[in-house]
Amino acid sequence: MSSISGNMTVGEKTFEAIFNSCVESILLTDRKGVILLANPESERLFGYEPDELPGQSVEVLIPKPKQASHKNHRADFNKNPTPRKMGVGRDLRAVKKDGTEFPIEVSLNPTEINGEGVIICFLIDITKRKKIEEALQKSEEQLITYAAQLEKKVEDRTQELKKAIGTLEDEIKVRKKAESEARQSLEKEKELNELKTRFVSMASHEFRTPLSTILSSASLINKYNNNPEFEDKREKHVERIKNNVNDLTSILNDFLSLDKLEAGKIQNNPESIDIEKAVEEIVTDLRQTCKKGQNIDLLLKNAIGSYILDKAILRHVIQNLVSNAIKYSPEDSVISIVVEKGKKGIHLNVKDQGIGIPESDQKHLFERFFRAHNSTHIQGTGLGLNLVKKYLELIGGEISFESSEGKGSTFKVFLPN
Repeated sequence: MSSISGNMTVGEKTFEAIFNSCVESILLTDRKGVILLANPESERLFGYEPDELPGQSVEVLIPKPKQASHKNHRADFNKNPTPRKMGVGRDLRAVKKDGTEFPIEVSLNPTEINGEGVIICFLIDITKRKKIEEALQKSEEQLITYAAQLEKKVEDRTQELKKAIGTLEDEIKVRKKAESEARQSLEKEKELNELKTRFVSMASHEFRTPLSTILSSASLINKYNNNPEFEDKREKHVERIKNNVNDLTSILNDFLSLDKLEAGKIQNNPESIDIEKAVEEIVTDLRQTCKKGQNIDLLLKNAIGSYILDKAILRHVIQNLVSNAIKYSPEDSVISIVVEKGKKGIHLNVKDQGIGIPESDQKHLFERFFRAHNSTHIQGTGLGLNLVKKYLELIGGEISFESSEGKGSTFKVFLPN
């Protein structure tokens, strides 16, 4: 490990302590791929002696067949150096000093030190995760085998019933019942397995990304501490930490809400509320979360006045729909909210100018942990719309939508009195 030494400030010493004690592998390289710093975990992970990695090209950590292409990838990255994750969804491998290869996930975070462009690399050995995925794959194969065996048992049972049942009508009824039960059992097994796989994948990704960002920003804040010329950068990283903590809180709240809804712990508690005032308060809070240049346009029609409704559920529904609109819409876009009193209840529409929902994904939109294939680059749990639907079902409400990929979406909610 190459240390940060010399006449260091307290902030620099703190940064060095964090860098050296971090349980994740961290490398600092220049734009040419030369390793400048390597923490002890990096040396342990790749099997190198202290101070052996600094000065070497990062290609020594890449299998030889991939070294040439990696140089091209680095050149492309340097043209547009932005934070990104590598290895997600594909087989990215690294090599130890002794030649042993292993799967890895890499997070690249470009920055500048003393005016020189450098890259902070977080490296994670995902060997255990790969083994879990293989185990899940094996579990699915076993499930398919079990389904085939179950189908065989159903067939055998049907043949036995043919001999016992004298009429064709009774035979058909019994067979249909057996087949239906078999299908239901199989579907439940598949659903549970899919939910388990989605949860493991989503939780691993959605928690690791903000935690890595928080660690990176916290380290850089220490570096910029007590230096007035880096005040803007320091504030930027403080804001990043706040945003990522809020993201983690939102994820945990989604999990808690889902658990409470499915356990029947959330009840409908209607009360007389001023709808216009309640909606304006919720929208005022949401405006604080808008991206640069975004605007929320609220239109209240037909003098709604007082209404009998669960205020907490109203807030959950509006927050989830508008937060999604903000998340999936670009900067300088308009999010329109129209609230109108109808004959049988309130109609609430949320319209955005975002990425839209692909037609092939729309039938799955309200399923747990489901995310459209054009949204995987944006953080999210895939629970928001599922929670909205469950809240509305609790009060007898309804939700529908219209969407076109690349042209935005409109969600339509009906709230009964």
